[in-house]
Amino acid sequence: MNHTTMPAIFFGHGNPMNALARNAFTDGWSAVGRAIARPRAILSVSAHWYIPGTSVTIADAPRTIHDFGGFPRELFAVQYPAPGSPALAARVRELLAPVHVGEDARWGLDHGTWSVLVHAYPDADIPVVQLAIDETREASWHYEIAKQLAPLRDEGVLIIGSGNLVHNLHTYAWGNAAVRAYDWAQRFEDQARALLRANDFAPLVDYESLGRDAQLSAPTPDHYLPLVYILAQYRDGDTVTFPVEGFDGGSISMLSVAIG
Repeated sequence: MNHTTMPAIFFGHGNPMNALARNAFTDGWSAVGRAIARPRAILSVSAHWYIPGTSVTIADAPRTIHDFGGFPRELFAVQYPAPGSPALAARVRELLAPVHVGEDARWGLDHGTWSVLVHAYPDADIPVVQLAIDETREASWHYEIAKQLAPLRDEGVLIIGSGNLVHNLHTYAWGNAAVRAYDWAQRFEDQARALLRANDFAPLVDYESLGRDAQLSAPTPDHYLPLVYILAQYRDGDTVTFPVEGFDGGSISMLSVAIG
């Protein structure tokens, strides 16, 4: 069965309330879902499954995880009842060998995944598998293993990363979406965009070497590493585009990066 070669897309997911919102970011996610070929399945690498070790979800019906606190009851009521895909999970384990990939029937879809997909694919009818990020490994390791997932693009699988290029909650202006991006946040995003446009990914993989702006923008690796998984899907001839852009609260970049 022939499949269209799928793109690979990093989504800046930001505040979980985006799941309920209708704004420029969520309209952009909806537009992405309409613009690309319908995937056979989705493999999601979310900032919010950041654990010691590599695992994939194997449940037939993954649960919707409300992995946050202090938000309105309506957000906890959101369900994203997409099916799982044990077959895709098995394929991921095969591709990543000899890396040990655990099978997790308990984890489901966390808000990094469903807050975006509820807009991109509101019918929740495309199977979704999550791949954990091993918190014990450095970015270069993630970049190399992610390259092993490349065949999935030719098998109708949409690989998504969900995090934020700039994610600093210590400086986040809660409830003030209109505040301008901090100078350091804007500089780092501009630098990242220039490197992405030039297909010069090595400095972005070694992002901790990019200086103070990078350290302020990615004080912890969890929200940054999903981007590294998407960079690893680049092939000669692929275009790099930014289907969604903007900042939230001064220190959260909502930039999306599409490859292919």
